[in-house]
Amino acid sequence: MSKRRSRGDGGLHWDEKRQRWIATANLGFDPSGKRIVKRGSGKTKTEAKNKLKEVLRDHEDGLAMAPTGYTVADAVNDWLAYGLAGRDQRTVENCTNLSRKHVIPGLGARKLRDLSAEDVDRWLAVKARTLSTRSLQAVHSCLNRAVKRAMARDKVKRNVVELCSVPQGQPGRPSKALSFAQAEAVLKAAEGTSMHAYIVVALLTGARTEELRALTWDHVFLKGKPDADPPHIAVWRSVRRGGDTKTRKSRRTLALPARCVEVLWQHFEDQGWDRLAAGDKWEEHGLVFSSAVGKLLDATNVRRAFRQALKDAEGINADEWTPRELRHSFVSLLSDRGVPLEEISRLVGHSGTAVTEEVYRKQIRPVIQTGAVVMDGIFKRAPER
Repeated sequence: MSKRRSRGDGGLHWDEKRQRWIATANLGFDPSGKRIVKRGSGKTKTEAKNKLKEVLRDHEDGLAMAPTGYTVADAVNDWLAYGLAGRDQRTVENCTNLSRKHVIPGLGARKLRDLSAEDVDRWLAVKARTLSTRSLQAVHSCLNRAVKRAMARDKVKRNVVELCSVPQGQPGRPSKALSFAQAEAVLKAAEGTSMHAYIVVALLTGARTEELRALTWDHVFLKGKPDADPPHIAVWRSVRRGGDTKTRKSRRTLALPARCVEVLWQHFEDQGWDRLAAGDKWEEHGLVFSSAVGKLLDATNVRRAFRQALKDAEGINADEWTPRELRHSFVSLLSDRGVPLEEISRLVGHSGTAVTEEVYRKQIRPVIQTGAVVMDGIFKRAPER
């Protein structure tokens, strides 16, 4: 004879409407006096009992039960909506694009509670056939952060994504550096274009594109001080969130080669005509490099105008080059002329020589001397007009 259940043990019954077995357990009363009942369902009695055991284990562990249909896509969308608050707009856009294009199509339909490390490994292996290692790290990070947020909100017991390593992806596009002959061809082709001053300053100072886009005229000193400071620019801002430079050492003051001084005087005059032509449409932000109506340039504007300026450069395929490679070229040209690695690192605003050597090692050589003086020797003064 079977033993009678104790009071509060719950029960097991067939739900005709759902066509499933329902196992229940009574766990007492909540503070309002309402009975606490936990349920598990299944197509068989055993399946229903096992499901109830799982629910009770979660209850004992203090975990709230996620909705049965809560998927990876739900977790990712919740993270995109609420987990990126306060982040830079560009960061939000990048995470959203990666999640919508790679994470959700690949794993979004999977129930979060059922997601396994094997699922993530297989997904990453498929993505490794088309994505670079850096992109793989980015999509893995998006999924990891979404599941971590879901775990913190008791939607899942553990984050299996943290157990998965990122495989080697496809080789990314390597950065290049202009040779001296190519640099001269670029400077010649840029003359007369709206990007001339930008290209000259970027190539001859090594400033980052995000720093030049944020550069204002009150940080440009074209006259300098006799027997004291030479003409220089104060690289103290960038278009990053809050206007800060990339690192503390990125905040630096750079002497200007004579060629930069000449083109910036001309650029200042040309911008005055642009201001006059724009009339009421002009927005004054004091920017050195701005749109035709004074607004801040975005990275896409700069890249498009840069390639347009290079279209007639001899021996250069404009589509294969980006503005940031002017900075790489600056490092390589200085190194070719014997400037020591430590000095190059200081000029480009790196926190140490390790970054300069790892990221910009193309023609790095040890030796002596420094920035603006060397650049004057390389590029001479622009010919008189």
